[in-house]
Amino acid sequence: MSKKIGVILAGCGSRDGSEIHEATLTLYFLNRAGIETVCMAPDRDQYNVIDHLSLHETQETRNILTESARIARSKIQNIDMVSSKDLDGLILPGGTGAAKNLIDYNINKRNCMIHADVKRLILEILKAGKPLGAICIAPVIVAVALRDSGFHPLLTIGTGQEEASDIEFFGSRHRNARVDEIVVDEKLKIVSTPAYMLGPGISDIAKGIEKLVQKVIEMS
Repeated sequence: MSKKIGVILAGCGSRDGSEIHEATLTLYFLNRAGIETVCMAPDRDQYNVIDHLSLHETQETRNILTESARIARSKIQNIDMVSSKDLDGLILPGGTGAAKNLIDYNINKRNCMIHADVKRLILEILKAGKPLGAICIAPVIVAVALRDSGFHPLLTIGTGQEEASDIEFFGSRHRNARVDEIVVDEKLKIVSTPAYMLGPGISDIAKGIEKLVQKVIEMS
């Protein structure tokens, strides 16, 4: 029976949803390894909508689940319907939108709140001893989800950013890493890689994402 790895999406587009390169590379490397993917997203409105040509905010309203379905080619579930029992592991791609739609870190920084079902699923996965992958800004989401949980994972978002100190503020540990590297918390089975926190291009981020996906599969 094929393993099932969940992928949490946050919309479609780096500025207001999931980073498309990171999400697509994740899905590609999972598919290449013969893994069944379970894409999911919250069914609610995005924090905002950005015109990715002008980079200006628009007055549109878009739904996170509907927009995420673009990346998933319509094969997607509402996250509140997904349990750790349905999965062998979980991966969170990044993107500025992930830090606005799954968590309001981009707006409220250290006072941020996390979507209830995102937190629930992350905790379920870890308590079940299943692996978790976090790409780009997603380690901040993991750190917030595990705040006050008793878990203190080792994570990376790259080198020297403000986000690294915030990860430690939330009770996790940070280790610097290059874009082509992964950081593995062997005890908690958490894997992270900087991706577009460092960049600069798709071929660069692909190296770290491929290693992350391979490690999540190996630990699942």
